[in-house]
Amino acid sequence: MRLVFAGTPAVAVPSLRALASGPHEIAAVVTRGDAPLGRKRVLTPSPVAQAAVDLGLPVIKADRLDAEATERIAALEPELGVIVAYGGLVCEPLLSTPARGWINLHFSLLPRWRGAAPVQRALIAGDTVTGASVFQLVAALDAGDVFAEERYEIPVDATAAEVLDDLAGIGAPLLARVVGAIADGTAVSTPQQGEPTLAPKLTLDDGALDFTQDADVLLHRIAGVTPEPGAHTTLDGARFKVLRAVSTDDPPLPPGRVTASGKDVIVGTGSRPLRLVTVQPAGKGAMAAGDWFRGLRTSEPVLGA
Repeated sequence: MRLVFAGTPAVAVPSLRALASGPHEIAAVVTRGDAPLGRKRVLTPSPVAQAAVDLGLPVIKADRLDAEATERIAALEPELGVIVAYGGLVCEPLLSTPARGWINLHFSLLPRWRGAAPVQRALIAGDTVTGASVFQLVAALDAGDVFAEERYEIPVDATAAEVLDDLAGIGAPLLARVVGAIADGTAVSTPQQGEPTLAPKLTLDDGALDFTQDADVLLHRIAGVTPEPGAHTTLDGARFKVLRAVSTDDPPLPPGRVTASGKDVIVGTGSRPLRLVTVQPAGKGAMAAGDWFRGLRTSEPVLGA
């Protein structure tokens, strides 16, 4: 088939490469425009744009799939549109432009976690299983019939970034198989079953830590917001990031109270304490929690103060 592929971040690259190595023609790769990165804010192509260039594929850069983008895609006369984490909505008339519509690789087991941040929301909620789904794109949010899915058990202490990397690898061959089945006429899709849950895009507030909460609730939140927007609290009125924390069997502490237990740095919660592994104080880079604690002037700081 003649395909158009739409995607932007690194998690979409394995899918693009899988399709490019197959028998189908990729008429163009649609991705969001160059974004400023780093301290010097240098305009940088998206990971998908760079991969497309490496593969010798035409690139259409569009921050929105508007009338202009629709016209450019329609001129290619694609048979199927394939989208993986593009970062924008596909609406009519573009939704009906490819002869066989659009399919989407989504990183959850639908209908659980429809929306922009399915992995992050799954981790924050404490889910132990998620997966990848390939479904037919329709006007309603992530509501189309599902062609195929694959379950994935979430590793203990895995961050959103790590789970997304794993699902990107799992999802690429799954997507390629569905495209192949659509091409040869053997694809079968089924309506989604169950009550939908929503996964809206994360905001900075989603990373805020409340140490009066249960330790597991805090660990789930830290995992779900790492690396973006990042887990954070305050220390002496300044932002303080918690990049990694793990469970510990140390005796209870008051919520937010930080102390040393041998070589470990322990913080109290609403239940059992947690061991801080990596932190980032305001105005400094990431560092081992022990190095941060040894440099303090106070012996028992309180996070959240």
